[in-house]
Amino acid sequence: MNLSQFPRRRYTEGQTPLEFLPRLTQELGGPNIWIKRDDLLGLAGGGNKTRKLEFLVADALAQGADTLITCGAVQSNHCRLTLAAACKEGLRCYLVLEERVPGSYNAKASGNNFLFQLMGVAGITVVPGGSDLMEAMEKVAADVRNQGGNPYIIPGGGSNAVGTMGYVACAEEILAQAFDKELTIDCVVCTSGSGGTHAGLAVGFWGNNTGIPVVGINISRPNATQRPLIYKDAKATAERLGLDFPEEFVECVEGYVGPGYSLPTKEMVEAVELMARTEAILLDPVYTGKTFSGLIGLIRQGQFKKGQNVVFVHTGGSPALYHYKDYFEQ
Repeated sequence: MNLSQFPRRRYTEGQTPLEFLPRLTQELGGPNIWIKRDDLLGLAGGGNKTRKLEFLVADALAQGADTLITCGAVQSNHCRLTLAAACKEGLRCYLVLEERVPGSYNAKASGNNFLFQLMGVAGITVVPGGSDLMEAMEKVAADVRNQGGNPYIIPGGGSNAVGTMGYVACAEEILAQAFDKELTIDCVVCTSGSGGTHAGLAVGFWGNNTGIPVVGINISRPNATQRPLIYKDAKATAERLGLDFPEEFVECVEGYVGPGYSLPTKEMVEAVELMARTEAILLDPVYTGKTFSGLIGLIRQGQFKKGQNVVFVHTGGSPALYHYKDYFEQ
C-alpha cells in the first residue's frame, strides 16, 4: 500500500514503543501480552487521535483552512488533541461537546476540560446527548465563515476515510517493529469506539496480507450498530487505497460497556488498577480501561492459548483519568 500519496503532517518523532509486558502476562496466566504505546504519541498528552490528525490537518491545510472544528464528549481526548494540533499549526479551534451523561459538563472541571482552557480554545458549544453533532458543527462553521474565516470540520474521533489512514499507517509500523523483534503476532486488540482506530488497523493488517485478526472491544455500542460502523469506515478507507475490504474481517466484542459510555464498571476498575500495579502504565476509564477489561475477559474465557502473542493497542486518554478519580476510591 502506498500511503505516501496522501498529504501528512508529523506530530511524533519516530515510532511509539512495542513492549512486552512480563509481569502482566504472568499475572493473567494466558498469552504473551504486548502493548503498542500510542499513549506516547506527540501533542498534548498523546493518544490515538494524533495519528488521525496527521492526515486530517494536512488535508485542512491543503484546503487553506484557518480554523478547525470538531466534537466529542465532555472529556473528549479527540477534542484535546485537535485543539493541540491547531495550536501547533497556528489555527483556531472550536469544540462542540456532547453531554452524553446529563449534567456532566463543568467548565471548571479537571482533566481535558482544564486543558481546553489552558490551550486557548476559541469557543465551546455544549449540546445535549443525542444531538445532531454535524448540524451543531455546521452552525459553528457558518459563524466562522461570517467572520471571514475558512473552517474545516473534523468528525467525532477523527473517524473518516482521511483520519483512518493514520491507523493503516500504524498497522504498517507495528509490522515493521514485529519484524525487527522477530515477533509473530497472533492477534491485535484495540478499542472500538468512533471506529477509525479499529477500521484503520483492520485495513492495514488485511491490506498487507498478514492474516492477523484485529479484535475491537466495544466501549459505547452493541455489535448490531458497531460492526456496520466499523465496516463502513474500513470500506471507505480501503477504497482510497484501491482495495475492496471484506466485511467478515470486522470483529467486535460486546459486553464490556456496562451501564453506558464513560460510566464505570468493576471490570474496568480492576483492569486499570492491574495495569498500573504490574507495569506502571496508566489506562483511562472511558476507553482503554474498558478495552483492557475486555481483553482480560477473553483471556479468562480461554480465547487465547499460552505462547500466543497478543498486541494490545494503548490508545491513550490518561489526561482524563484525573477527572474520574472518584471511580477508584474504595
